[in-house]
Amino acid sequence: MTDFDPEQFEDKYANYFPELQKAYKQAFEEMNDAYDSELIHAIDQQILNESEPFYEGDGEFRIDLPESPVDRMDAIVVADEKVEAVLERYVQELERQHRRIFGFEE
Repeated sequence: MTDFDPEQFEDKYANYFPELQKAYKQAFEEMNDAYDSELIHAIDQQILNESEPFYEGDGEFRIDLPESPVDRMDAIVVADEKVEAVLERYVQELERQHRRIFGFEE
């Protein structure tokens, strides 16, 4: 667990890069175990690679996605509804991993 400072999170890539990498890696592993690995890999590489985590306060994080995230999916053919549902679950997992890594959740 890392001592978390909300002000330092404003420059997250300079102050918390290893922790952010760990959160994304652990979320990927959780999702890859639960869903189709090809879909998870595509979401990771084509949507989440340009996502941005933000600290909201009170131990909560938000993941901002790039504009029109489902339209970015061109590596595999899958229904938009499925991408949206899995992406929503993936973002929830990322937020959970951020809370866990930064000591807001066990």
